[in-house]
Amino acid sequence: MPLSNRSTLTQYLIEERRRFPEASGALNALILDVALACKAIARAVAFGELAESLGDMPSELPTGGDVNVQGEVQKKLDVLSNEVFIRRNEWSGLLAGMASEEMEAPYQIPKAYPRGSYLLVFDPLDGSSNIDVNVSVGSIFSILRAPDEAIASGRDLVEADFLQPGTAQVAAGYALYGPTTMFMLSVGNGVAGFTLNPNLGEFMLTHANLKVPADTKEFAINASNARFWEPPVKRYVDECLAGATGPRDKDFNMRWIASMVAEAHRILMRGGVFMYPRDTKDASKPGRLRLLYEANPIGFLMEQAGGRASTGRQPILGVQPSSLHQRVGLVFGSKNEVERIERYHHEPPPADISNPLFATRGLFRD
Repeated sequence: MPLSNRSTLTQYLIEERRRFPEASGALNALILDVALACKAIARAVAFGELAESLGDMPSELPTGGDVNVQGEVQKKLDVLSNEVFIRRNEWSGLLAGMASEEMEAPYQIPKAYPRGSYLLVFDPLDGSSNIDVNVSVGSIFSILRAPDEAIASGRDLVEADFLQPGTAQVAAGYALYGPTTMFMLSVGNGVAGFTLNPNLGEFMLTHANLKVPADTKEFAINASNARFWEPPVKRYVDECLAGATGPRDKDFNMRWIASMVAEAHRILMRGGVFMYPRDTKDASKPGRLRLLYEANPIGFLMEQAGGRASTGRQPILGVQPSSLHQRVGLVFGSKNEVERIERYHHEPPPADISNPLFATRGLFRD
């Protein structure tokens, strides 16, 4: 499509707003502020070591520590990206508060600025462990409505205000900082993808009404954790690895980027299934990924694109959060594959045929 015929992100949002004549335009303005933050982060990522922004965060600096609230090593770009999100969104009068992977408690809108009716939760730089080796990273965000009582009273936001299930999301999306910078968005009417035109500094609509194929021959999982997997996950992966001669009657490819934004983007573009399931590696954690600012927004996008997102046992968007940094197992992607994994979690395990009589070198070998 010629450039002159492509919609900008602003034009797309105006068209979406026309479906709701009573809308104030505040949501559009908030999404554009988020997009501007993502443009700034894309610029910082692109300069990399030229801007001396790579590497871990020095622990002696007051702006950050060597380990964040998640117990993860903080990168310089983690801290920079978090600061960009805050500064681009705190002033506008659109937000009642924010929450981030990099901050232990909710961020209060400074008294100098007016307060709005939305909540913004975000992972400012997902996949940052890959940034030093120039692998695609991104930013993930989710927009919720603030409780009416909090808006009316003007009180400070508390953790409980953010503990809303994924079904309550007003909008969600991510920015991908790869060979091109992309902004993927859903406002509850499907998923649209925008590519940053560096000459114009604008996100242009390049992928309208994205759909995740219901079937796939591709899966993504960290195979180094195989010894910790629960039996349903091991069963699923073993069947995929068995290929055309196994119970699935087809060959599968395996992918693993270790950057969830990049994994989600691949699946939105061509299908597949991503698994970061609950396992026994750390019994105190019900999963690895954060529910509010990773699993819920990605789950929202997948469901809006006709895919499915699950804990493996239940739809991810139906999980009631219990804490701001709650972790959860996550499986998402092509609908039929995710439903198969859910079914395996609910079915009795297959009969144990490990008896030597039935083994490859047993009595009944060919």
